Amino acid sequence: MIGILGGTFDPIHFGHLRPALDCLQGLSFNEIRMMPLKVAVHRPQPQASAAQRVQMLKAALLDQTDLVLDTRELERSGSSFSYDTLMALRAELGGDIPLCLLLGADAFANFLTWHRPHDILKLAHLVVMARPGDAPIDDALATLLQMHGCAEQAALTAAPAGRILWYSQATQLAISSTQIRQLIAQGFSPRYLLPDAVLALIEREQLYR
Repeated sequence: MIGILGGTFDPIHFGHLRPALDCLQGLSFNEIRMMPLKVAVHRPQPQASAAQRVQMLKAALLDQTDLVLDTRELERSGSSFSYDTLMALRAELGGDIPLCLLLGADAFANFLTWHRPHDILKLAHLVVMARPGDAPIDDALATLLQMHGCAEQAALTAAPAGRILWYSQATQLAISSTQIRQLIAQGFSPRYLLPDAVLALIEREQLYR
């Protein structure tokens, strides 16, 4: 079973890394692909270049071999749609291996506005990394969760796609890339919010100033 965690990673921080590791260990993924996007659809465009974000990801993932950098979205032209990424993965890996798209509760709240959301569920499961009190409030989303929701990992491994797991065991850290960029722009240190190796790259490249 393979997980996919996408984002701008501008910069990558512990709020990305710790939940990914929790999912890796708690749901027994073979690996989780960390996929930096090229052209954001639902958020502002990244400030750091693609090459700089790749450098930061490589630094962050150096000693964690089961969290794997996958740059396919950076190499594809146009907007970074999850549907296109999953289609490419299916062409590469076949139709039988379970694929799980990892996303936070905030992203899941907007899932039905994504490009071809129902087709995404034909290609992958969703793992919603959420706090116990988080819940979808939109009726259409609640109906989707009722139709596709599952309570255990076994449901994910039993099929290649189509289920939604509300996963509350992933650590939720109140850290954001926006917060880190603002601290740096104001002349403050973001140390302890992100790996030291990533901070060293930010300082060397004079990013976010």
